[in-house]
Amino acid sequence: MAVNIGLKLFKRELTPSEVVKKSREDRFLAREIIDGIFTDFVELHGDRLSGDDSSVIGGIAALNGTPVTVIVIDKGIDIHDKLSKRNGSPEPWGYRKAQRLMQQANKFHRPIVTFINTPGAFPGKTAEAQGQGEAIAQSILKSMKLTVPMIAIIYGEAGSGGALALAASDQVWMFQNATYSILSPEGFASILWKDSKRSDEAAAVMGLTPKDLLGKNVIEYIIPESRNHPRVFNLIRKRLDDEFRTLNTLTPQELVKQRRARFRAF
Repeated sequence: MAVNIGLKLFKRELTPSEVVKKSREDRFLAREIIDGIFTDFVELHGDRLSGDDSSVIGGIAALNGTPVTVIVIDKGIDIHDKLSKRNGSPEPWGYRKAQRLMQQANKFHRPIVTFINTPGAFPGKTAEAQGQGEAIAQSILKSMKLTVPMIAIIYGEAGSGGALALAASDQVWMFQNATYSILSPEGFASILWKDSKRSDEAAAVMGLTPKDLLGKNVIEYIIPESRNHPRVFNLIRKRLDDEFRTLNTLTPQELVKQRRARFRAF
C-alpha cells in the first residue's frame, strides 16, 4: 500500500512478517538470475562421490568477460520441479558439489558468486545418513580457506546452516525482500512459545530482514528490487565487477584474514 501525502508518494515499509512472505514468493528464478547477470554459463554436475543434486546449480560463467564460478540454489519453477528439488533444500551431495566447484575456482584463481534461496538443508533420513551435518561443516570450513574473492547474495529465504554453507564469504548481500535467519519464524515460535501460529510475532523479534542485518553489520549491501528484472541484474553485475576488482587487490593471505575477521566480529 502506498500513502499519498501532498505531491509525494511514499511506500509503506513492509513489516518483518510481510518480508518473510515476500521472500518465499518466486520473485526471481535461479536460471533467470544466471542468464541475466552472466554470459557463457557452462553448468557442471556431480560431487564426484555419490550424486548430483538438481537443487544446486553450479558452473563457470563470464562476468563482463572475466571468468567466475557461479553456484545457485534453485527452488524450482512448477510443483513437480519444486518437489524434485525439495523446494530448494539441498542434500549432502549438493553441498559437496558446491565444495568441488569452490576448490576448482580456487585452483584456477576464479572469483566465486553464490546465490542463496533455501529454507534450510534437507532434513530427511537419507540426507542425515549420508552426512548432512558434515557436508555443511566442510562447506563452511573450506570457504574460510579460499584464497579467491567470494560474494554471497541472498535472493529469497536463507535459513540456518543450509544457507551459511554457501555464505561464509567476504561479503553478503541481500535482495530487498529477502530474509536471513537461524531458523524459520514458525520454528522459532514453536520452540520459544510452543505455538507456531505466533510466527508473525517471532519474525518481528528475530532481526531477519535486510534492514535489521545491515544495521548489525551482518551484511554489506541491500539490492533494491524492481519489476524490471534486467535493471536489477545490471546493477548486480556492475557492483560485482567493482567489488571483485577491489577484493583482487588483496593478497591471498590478506583476503583469508579479512574473511575470518568478518565472522569473528559476530
